[in-house]
Amino acid sequence: MSTTQVAPVNYWPDTACAKAFWGQRELPAYRRLLADTVAWLDPKPRQRWIDLGCGGGQLTRALWEKSHGTLAEIVALDCAAANEKAIRKLRDTMSPPAAAGQVRFLHADFSSGLADCPDDHFDGAVSGLAIQYAESFCSARGRWTSDAYDQLLGDVCRVLRPGGCFVFSVNVPEPSWLRVGLSGVWGFVRSPHPLYYLKNVWRMWSYGGWLKRQARAGRFHYLPAESVREKLSDAGFECIEHRLSFARQAYVLRCYKPAA
Repeated sequence: MSTTQVAPVNYWPDTACAKAFWGQRELPAYRRLLADTVAWLDPKPRQRWIDLGCGGGQLTRALWEKSHGTLAEIVALDCAAANEKAIRKLRDTMSPPAAAGQVRFLHADFSSGLADCPDDHFDGAVSGLAIQYAESFCSARGRWTSDAYDQLLGDVCRVLRPGGCFVFSVNVPEPSWLRVGLSGVWGFVRSPHPLYYLKNVWRMWSYGGWLKRQARAGRFHYLPAESVREKLSDAGFECIEHRLSFARQAYVLRCYKPAA
């Protein structure tokens, strides 16, 4: 009898999955989430920031524009190679213009941690509904664990400079994609391309079913806010706060690395 273990499907690196989530900016719930996240960002001139799980780069753009183009560097990191093209196109439309060295794409999977990022390098980190998908499977125990998620939080704290800020969003336990979809009815009415809008909503909804099933199995991490806050504290962060957003299907959190 064969003991070969079949690797679980992972859609995140796929081009089709990446493109499906490029259109989420049209959803009213996502626009609310983006606004709530950006409201907690305070980028300063000459700072360096990292966008974890950057996707199509909406938070990267927000950082750049909120700093009025004064940031020294934004690293947009994602496991989907297709997002390099999205970030390149985004950079060409930023105002004020950004040079390639100021906004750059890094193709990497943060489930393996941030080993290539030096200590105390970034002034801030941001992430939108992404870090909860850091995954790790323990063969000895035969189950998914939170090891990669915990390591990622620790790595974010490590790569931030003292006093550095981390702003991110994660889904609530058992998120209702139906509620998110229903909140987008007005988005359909107002969209200049309603059929494309519906196609994107359907694709994201389909991926949402896969995500919830995997979260129930322990692969992904849809946790209560207090559990996330506890993990952040264990990773070394302080001044932790959170709020609900995304049609009440996500938390936005902000925390800081202790100052030296």
